[in-house]
Amino acid sequence: MFPFFSSRAQKPWWIKVHTKAPQCVYFFGPFDSAREAKIHKQGYVEDLVGEGAQGIRAVTHRGNPQMLTIVAE
Repeated sequence: MFPFFSSRAQKPWWIKVHTKAPQCVYFFGPFDSAREAKIHKQGYVEDLVGEGAQGIRAVTHRGNPQMLTIVAE
């Protein structure tokens, strides 16, 4: 958990991106609202496409991710 977020405070919004190749989950954020996350989502997807990622699925997610990048082993 990120130390700068209180567990009592409302949890922030993130963009959670799954890619099939490479098999990864990425979290981008935090954002103050779902609307703000949605506004930025396409830019992150375009960056991953530019880096050669395939099978991209992106959703807005509320919470506190433990890791910002998770790579399948």
